[in-house]
Amino acid sequence: MAKLSVMILTKNEEACIAQCLESVQWADEIIVVDDESTDRTVEIVKQYNTKIFFRKMDIEGKHRNWGYAQAKNPWVLSLDADERVTPELKLEIEQAIESAEFAAYDIPLRNYISNYWVKHGGWYPASKVRLFQKDKFKYEEAKVHPRAFIDGPCGHLKADIIHLGYPDLEHFLNSVNRQSTLEAQKWIETGRKMTLLWATWRAIDRFFRRYIRKQAYKDGMYGFVIAYFDTLYQILSYVKFLEMRNRIKNIS
Repeated sequence: MAKLSVMILTKNEEACIAQCLESVQWADEIIVVDDESTDRTVEIVKQYNTKIFFRKMDIEGKHRNWGYAQAKNPWVLSLDADERVTPELKLEIEQAIESAEFAAYDIPLRNYISNYWVKHGGWYPASKVRLFQKDKFKYEEAKVHPRAFIDGPCGHLKADIIHLGYPDLEHFLNSVNRQSTLEAQKWIETGRKMTLLWATWRAIDRFFRRYIRKQAYKDGMYGFVIAYFDTLYQILSYVKFLEMRNRIKNIS
């Protein structure tokens, strides 16, 4: 059977990294790329059979590609520290790399806010390419939401990655704030032209698309919050874009 490397990115993940590592102890190689953690993350990682590298996050796509390049095996499973591999997924992964029918596989993500599994609004299955042949996959070197490029056909696995990304709504809101900053930076760097009318339309469209068309309302309060935060993401991105643009004009 072809061997598998697991690559995990970390940044102050002491609360969750142990559970992530426990879920992939069966892999042939585990690589952790740490972004200057200041908590006990590195101490915990060193208790496991892992290879740890240190690299400051610059551009997300570039950072992930660098991590994959450290893998010695032909197949890579890409995880974040707040994710877990189920026993069912382990078996599917082993079967997939043994057959090598596809260059890559997308895997469903079972996303949680607190202890609530969000099943609607586009949050499930929300499959992402996470298992791939190292020499046939790379990310666009973009700071936010990088696109995946695959040299060959992509298959689909059925078992889930458990994603415990938001212990509470405060963490969710912090993520919206962080991602909207990166989105505004991307618009500035690419010379994107944004207007108040377009930003307003995007915000309204995102709410109704998430809440009505993708049926987030079926998740009750959490569904409404997800749709509302989608709207807030667009508004924050636009306001931050204006601030950055004005700052650049004042400097020049």
